[in-house]
Amino acid sequence: FIKMEIVHFFFIFVAIELFESNWQKSSTLYGMLENNFLVYKKNIFLYFILHISFFYSLYLSISSNNFGFWMSSILALKFFDIIFKLSIMKKLSDGININEIIPFDANITPILRYLNVLIYPLLFIFATTL
Repeated sequence: FIKMEIVHFFFIFVAIELFESNWQKSSTLYGMLENNFLVYKKNIFLYFILHISFFYSLYLSISSNNFGFWMSSILALKFFDIIFKLSIMKKLSDGININEIIPFDANITPILRYLNVLIYPLLFIFATTL
C-alpha cells in the first residue's frame, strides 16, 4: 500500500471499531454480554456480520499480502475474541446462568469500552509501516 491508502484504511478501521464498540455498549460486562446474546439469539449470521472488524482485518491482510507479526496479531486477537464470545453465547443459550460462566460483573468505563478503537488501528499502522 502507499501511504495515503494506509491513512484511509486506518480511518475506516477506526470507524468500524467505533461501530462495534457502540452496538455492544454497556456500563457492565454482563450488560455487554447481554447485548451480544440478544443479537446471537436473533441470528448467528447477523452476529458474525456485526463483528465486521474481523472481516475487515482479514481483507486488509489478504489484499496487502501482509501476514507479518502485527497483522497476524490483529487477526488472532479478533478470532479468539469471537470464539470466546461464541462459547459464552452457547452456554447462555443452553440455559446456564451468566453468574456460573463469569462469576463477577465488572464495570466498563468509557476508556475500556473504546480501547479497541485505539489498539487495533494502531496495530494496523505498525503492521503496514514497520
